[in-house]
Amino acid sequence: MHDTTALLVELGSVILGLGLIGRFAGRIGLSPIPLYLLAGLAFGEGGLLPLGASEEFTAVGAEIGVILLLLLLGLEYSASELVTSLKTQYPSGAVDFVLNATPGAVAALLLGWGPVGAVALAGVTWISSSGVIAKVLTDLGRLGNRETPVILGVLVIEDLSMAVYLPLLTAMLAGVGLAGGSIALLIALGTVGFVLYLALRHGRLISRAVSSDNPEMLLLVVLGLTVLVAGVAQELQVSAAVGAFLVGIALSGEVAEGARKLLTPLRDLFAAVFFVFFGLSTNPAEIPPVLLPAALLAVVTVLTKIATGWYAARRAGIGSRGRWRAGGTLVARGEFSIVIAGLAVATEPRIGPIATAYVLILVIVGPLTARWTQPVVAKIQAWRGKDVNTGKDVNTSKGGATGKGGSTGKGGATGKGDSAGDGGGGEVPAVRPAPTAQEELAPDRL
Repeated sequence: MHDTTALLVELGSVILGLGLIGRFAGRIGLSPIPLYLLAGLAFGEGGLLPLGASEEFTAVGAEIGVILLLLLLGLEYSASELVTSLKTQYPSGAVDFVLNATPGAVAALLLGWGPVGAVALAGVTWISSSGVIAKVLTDLGRLGNRETPVILGVLVIEDLSMAVYLPLLTAMLAGVGLAGGSIALLIALGTVGFVLYLALRHGRLISRAVSSDNPEMLLLVVLGLTVLVAGVAQELQVSAAVGAFLVGIALSGEVAEGARKLLTPLRDLFAAVFFVFFGLSTNPAEIPPVLLPAALLAVVTVLTKIATGWYAARRAGIGSRGRWRAGGTLVARGEFSIVIAGLAVATEPRIGPIATAYVLILVIVGPLTARWTQPVVAKIQAWRGKDVNTGKDVNTSKGGATGKGGSTGKGGATGKGDSAGDGGGGEVPAVRPAPTAQEELAPDRL
């Protein structure tokens, strides 16, 4: 078969297969990411039917997929939102990093991967999947819940941290040494600060320069600018993904909204190609030996993510049930864990199989923990004789109708706590809109 014919047949079959897989995942309420990875494993090295003619095209498509993922992520946020999240959520972000990056780093060192592997696997276990979590919140009808802004705040901090983490990882993978890594980090920090300044002060001018009433022209300008900036960023050892993310942040208003609508289908296509390519580059025979360490790492980081969400919600004065819901929702890992592993796999090939197994586990477990963490904790607390709202013993005076947890005590409607009693327990924001009577009575918002 002619090379071009083979390319078209393979490429058409892959894209058609991805479409069918995506439809099937939607019907069963599952993220398509694990199915894309499994498809890549099936048609990669050591798989059922290895692809040869389309491998080079798929590799380029995977690079574009990473760029579009980060561009669309940047378009979701304005510079002012990022600055606000940094000011209010940085303690939660620090706890998130310590609790969730540490298990990955420790696991890599125990496996003998060295510092570069430790930094890479730390990133894999640290970053939650914004895409999966957003879909879960929508499916469960929790977008209006009091804990949802806390969840989104943690995700924003993680996403912005990528602008610092990815250049550092890229420098370490390139073996540039401490001095070169420090320079790359300084360049990244300076670039992020400069872009945020431009977006805050001159965002309208930038958007006006890119804006066009013609959708075709807007698509070409934004996509071309993004790929160009990504290439320049890659040359400066800052990471192409970070360059794309910063372009997204710099655009705002109607331009950002229009670009998001135009680029979302392209993002979905090339992101699917990226996940397939990552699966293609992983030998399925290498996964069974790492299933046990991947499962152990998944168990540990499920618990640490739940703890992260609980702490972040507690700082915001959310009640006990909202804290557990926040923790369970943050568990899912997905696209950015694979992006990090994809960057590192050329230098540390052993990260590919364990990252694939780890993401496959948590992208499936994540929606389950989001749905069931709070009900399971409530049942355990009820069995132990604890109040499901406050976690306190129902037989003590604090849990009585007139005690501190009652309607007239510290945890009541006029006290320091939230509507769930004295369960607020942490720093309460200085300004927070009072919930309506319906919100106070709605059990899903406690």
